[in-house]
Amino acid sequence: MAARVAVDAMGGDKAPDEVVAGALEAASPDITPVLVGPPGLDTGGLELVEARTTIAMDEKPADAVRAKRDSSLVVACRLVREGLADAAVSAGNTGAMLAAGLIEIRRLRGVNRPAIAVVLPAKNGPSVLIDSGANADARPEHLRQFAHMGSVFSQEILGIGDPEVRLLSIGEEPEKGNQLTLEAHRLLAESLDLNFRGNTESRNLLEGAADVVVCDGFTGNVVLKTLEGTIATVLTALRTEIKTSRRAKLGGLLIRPAARGLRERLDPDTYGGAYLLGLRGLAVIAHGSSGRRAIENAIRLAARGVENDVVGALQERLEQSVLESARSDPEPAR
Repeated sequence: MAARVAVDAMGGDKAPDEVVAGALEAASPDITPVLVGPPGLDTGGLELVEARTTIAMDEKPADAVRAKRDSSLVVACRLVREGLADAAVSAGNTGAMLAAGLIEIRRLRGVNRPAIAVVLPAKNGPSVLIDSGANADARPEHLRQFAHMGSVFSQEILGIGDPEVRLLSIGEEPEKGNQLTLEAHRLLAESLDLNFRGNTESRNLLEGAADVVVCDGFTGNVVLKTLEGTIATVLTALRTEIKTSRRAKLGGLLIRPAARGLRERLDPDTYGGAYLLGLRGLAVIAHGSSGRRAIENAIRLAARGVENDVVGALQERLEQSVLESARSDPEPAR
């Protein structure tokens, strides 16, 4: 049965044209994109669920979600809750997607905080960075739960049998880091159902520091944007240098196949988006500047999550550690 993916047609800088184009490219016998947008939107033949308002990038997320229950982003998430879609995808306001996920889709039983899982294009194979921005403030027990979420993601989506987990810190030694990382290190080391291998530093991320790298959302978001900016700057500089002289142009022709492969591996559009893990349904957050290729891949990423029952696998995994988490974190799951 085809996975039904609700797509926020009005989310992102290039909406709706590029979003619709990406959804059309993703459509197949196994994937049924359902566009959510204003009446009369040209969907190219795809199903349209009407939503009369949108949430802008600069709006306050929680306030916007409460005030605009009929926005395309909120309606896409509601379709998941109501069982009318298997997953939701949006390139719109990330904070609003988080708020809508919490209000409409709601947290899995035992989950304290949902987390954003981003696939990094590491040299030795893809690596998961979690949390990449959902929780600016976190407690040690939250990082332990993020590690479980990231491990399930790595197993079910990336096909890694026993994912190696490391904690992002300022040094590899266990005694390095702030109070959060010191306590999180202790909890992770005590978790026998995790393949925890200690700390790692940010300089190792693109080398393949681990299958799953765990951190709080503030740190993860800073790291992610630094990597994205650095990669974009380096690739742009390379293209510029190749055009500076005849010799450079000749060298550019010789390295073109390798450069094309490198660009493909480092391009964030290759994966298209990031999972918001810890909800009762699947939600994928795409980059605000996503074009049709990124949207297509984000929809395919969502469909793979449906196919591999990431939500079910995550619930099963969390049930193994929920009692331990509840004892150390009295915050109730809703």
